[in-house]
Amino acid sequence: MRAIVKGAILGLLLIGQMAQAGTVLVVGDSISAAFGMDTRQGWVHLLDERMRQEGFEHQLVNASISGDTSAGGAARLPALLAEHKPRLVIVELGGNDGLRGLPPGQLQQNLASMIDASRDAGAKVLLLGMRIPPNYGERYTTAFAKVFDDVAADKNVPLVPFLLEGVGGVTSLMQDDGVHPAVAAQPQLLENVWPTLKPLL
Repeated sequence: MRAIVKGAILGLLLIGQMAQAGTVLVVGDSISAAFGMDTRQGWVHLLDERMRQEGFEHQLVNASISGDTSAGGAARLPALLAEHKPRLVIVELGGNDGLRGLPPGQLQQNLASMIDASRDAGAKVLLLGMRIPPNYGERYTTAFAKVFDDVAADKNVPLVPFLLEGVGGVTSLMQDDGVHPAVAAQPQLLENVWPTLKPLL
């Protein structure tokens, strides 16, 4: 009986610690969904391991979907916020908007609405920036990249300027499609995010 009581108390303490630490919610596309590999090899899983190693007890929820756009993320977010009640939302979206040639203004509105919704729900936000290949034309690629800078400045949220820094365009770090990072690139993606993310935990 005494052992059962001790076990129950320990369980309540652990639940309390998790509740106090809070939840980190990642809303992204294929890059965060670990497209083309075991999800345990992806940068989001590596982030979960890093948090544990450094003593953070946050629960990490990866709500990333391959092929998702900023509009899709914005549509999914309210339900995710209601279900998980995160303390931090990591927004990693926009790449598919760019690859489909969607208007940068639309991307900007969607990202801004996701930031507003997250903050209204009591969460901090980290925005992960993206770039697209130069074959889309200088005018479009410049306007696309500028969206992330403008949204981060306007909403005063931390920004990782380019999630694929040091990875994009490096053949050995990309999958055969030339679009998705390979397994070997995942530790670098984590290193690109961690210095900006850690102070928010």
